[in-house]
Amino acid sequence: MTTPLPPLPASPRRSPPAGLRARAALAAALLAAGALGAPRPARGDVLTLENAVRLALENNRSIKVDNYSRAIARANLLAAYGQFEPAIGFDRSYNQTNSASFATTDTGFLPVTTFIQSDTYSLSLGGLMPWGLQYSIGGNSTNQRGSYNGFTDNYLTFGGVQVKQPLLRGFGLSANLLGVRVARADRRISEWQYRQTVIDTVTNVAIAYSNLVAAHENLRIARKSRDLAANLLAENERRAQVGSMSANDVTSARARTALREEAILFAARGVRDGDNQLRLLMGEAAFSIDGPLLEVAAPPAPDLAVQPAEGLKQALQLRPDYQQARLGMDKSRYNAAAARNQLLPQVDFVGSYGYTGLDQNFAESRRLVADKDHRAFSAGVVVSVPLTLMQGRGRARAARLQYRQAEADVKRMEENIALSVAAAAGQIETTAQRVAATRAALGLTQQSLDEEIKKLRAGVSSTFNVLYIQDQLAGAENSYIQAQADQRRAAALYEHETGTTLGHFQVTLADR
Repeated sequence: MTTPLPPLPASPRRSPPAGLRARAALAAALLAAGALGAPRPARGDVLTLENAVRLALENNRSIKVDNYSRAIARANLLAAYGQFEPAIGFDRSYNQTNSASFATTDTGFLPVTTFIQSDTYSLSLGGLMPWGLQYSIGGNSTNQRGSYNGFTDNYLTFGGVQVKQPLLRGFGLSANLLGVRVARADRRISEWQYRQTVIDTVTNVAIAYSNLVAAHENLRIARKSRDLAANLLAENERRAQVGSMSANDVTSARARTALREEAILFAARGVRDGDNQLRLLMGEAAFSIDGPLLEVAAPPAPDLAVQPAEGLKQALQLRPDYQQARLGMDKSRYNAAAARNQLLPQVDFVGSYGYTGLDQNFAESRRLVADKDHRAFSAGVVVSVPLTLMQGRGRARAARLQYRQAEADVKRMEENIALSVAAAAGQIETTAQRVAATRAALGLTQQSLDEEIKKLRAGVSSTFNVLYIQDQLAGAENSYIQAQADQRRAAALYEHETGTTLGHFQVTLADR
């Protein structure tokens, strides 16, 4: 026995940045309406993370493609319910039979030809009930005449109800609602799949935005490092002109300045690639190699109160992949129940109840039925028992094993989720410690460089030492920027693992 699946949750609330709630509500409304072509930030405007998420919700191609899956699943559910829709049936048929036989006479056998004609009319309303009952309400009339009666019309009319109710195989909701239950589960799966796509997209936007911020910072650090080397080169050249520094010191500073130009090229390439990656997530289809770049600002440091136990509880409630696995287990259980039903013998009750009328005139035969003067009813049982049930046993065994496999897969996923949530929580703590450590290292390295420059100017140090510490400073700044980016990435991944991404950005998905 499995616990009932939770409904698709409303995203948990938390205090958003100023204006974010309104922007997210607008994004959800536009998303539900399939809005296209949202305006991009104007040149010179700063693209915030919240606006980047909004643009992705409105224009991301993956979200648009996966949105169709929900409509398709809903249509399939409607089709599954259609098997219980009553249908009006009309039949008009004509039959003619010629048969030859021999009649015995005093003189021997004489060939006799019998010619029979019949017309059949029927009109009924019939269908299937969820417990397996097949019904037909209506009437039929047959006019049979031939050589045996001088081709005189004889209308035999019946009006009433006819039923067929399985008593073993095919009886009950599990046997007849299988298609509906599977389609309903598929529809809920499509909702969770869509939610997963949105979560993945928002997470990717947050990471891409953070990476772009880090890329811009790396470019700034590369330029700063180049400028430090250029300033040292200019100072060495002035001192060399007055004879207080050797030409080798000037050459070393010039070489290091040229080398740091290469680092600027690599960093600029990283900015362009990160810019295009973010544009792709926001739904843009054209990417420039030298056009204007997005203006981004570093988001505030994440402030998450990480509680692994609570995070695991949220993950088991909110993670779409886990809910899809549980729905898959339900589908396997439905199939197993239906397969067990097919192992039973076929025992059907068949019956009818109504009134008949017989007359040479069609209207008169119908009047007799309407007057209910001649009651007619029938009842019986039809039994069919397969000799070996080989096919049914094989299907039932496969369905039972598939259910056990789905159940084991859910247990495996629970263990993996527990591990991933714990690992993501650990990354939050580790990256916070890294930010503090690299910040301290950066301050100490900057202090060391200032002191080494003073020593160089006092003549007790060398250009090599200053250039070396400049490289250390660039490395320390890069480490600090990377630690900050990793901290933001760890926060985004933690929310992804716990399923709380949409709650953080106050995004509520509209029903379709």
